[in-house]
Amino acid sequence: MVPLRLYRHLIPRLSAAARSPFSPAAAAAASCAPRPISQRPPYPLPALAMAAYGTGASADRRLLFRQLFEKESSTYTYLLADIGDPEKPAVLIDPVDRTVDRDLNLIKELGLKLIYAMNTHVHADHITGTGLIKTKLPGAKSVISKASGAKADRSVEHGEKIYFGNLFLEVRATPGHTAGCVTYVTGDSDDQPSPRMAFTGDALIIRGCGRTDFQGGSSDELYQSVHSQIFTLPKDTLLYPAHDYKGFTVTTVEEEAAYNARLTKDKETFKTIMENLNLSYPKMIDVAVPANLVCGIQDPPSKV
Repeated sequence: MVPLRLYRHLIPRLSAAARSPFSPAAAAAASCAPRPISQRPPYPLPALAMAAYGTGASADRRLLFRQLFEKESSTYTYLLADIGDPEKPAVLIDPVDRTVDRDLNLIKELGLKLIYAMNTHVHADHITGTGLIKTKLPGAKSVISKASGAKADRSVEHGEKIYFGNLFLEVRATPGHTAGCVTYVTGDSDDQPSPRMAFTGDALIIRGCGRTDFQGGSSDELYQSVHSQIFTLPKDTLLYPAHDYKGFTVTTVEEEAAYNARLTKDKETFKTIMENLNLSYPKMIDVAVPANLVCGIQDPPSKV
């Protein structure tokens, strides 16, 4: 056995090394030591993650946001509410008839008061849930653009603001997929959520756009709409489409201006692309469009 005295001269050095913040011994001790639950990581979270969860100013904490999905038509429905308001007023964007009960149950669970059920346009691939919502929540009002020609409690035009509590959505006309498409954009003042959020309907979908070969569509108009009303928003604006078929949920103005396979092209190339898509006839269009022109309310079956 080696006498202990041979190692005594090393003890001060080992002790000093253990106290050094850069030593392996200190690192091991630190890794084993319990950390306070509230301790923040020593690196910044990605900007997109922070933006998506609204962790910044007080206006972000006012906004409750949920993204919901209907799998048959691959449609996104969006729930927004001002939970800083005592009544927790809410809006629902692009509801689908098949998922109305799910949406209303969520609204009830969260203690919200739905004031508007809104559509970005007259959809051709599903029946809107606004009509059913109005029968189940008589106080809720339907919203769609005046240019769509559809029936609603409130017909909006470019530049209008739709308030829910102290928060609001700005209406931006973005025709092209249909003649009546609009994009709803959160406000740009200091008391509104940051970064901004835009609900683009079918005008812009992630890395693509809606077709332009029916319902008064125009590839020329769509290109102009996106470039003048969506791509001019701040680069970090979060873009939420009405549909996605590839598993994406959100994008940004900066991403789409750089990577959108269609809308990054010049206008003439874009028009050529759109004219040669050779898409099949929408299977729901003959049922969905007539129903959606009357807010999704369908005549009840006649009694025999």
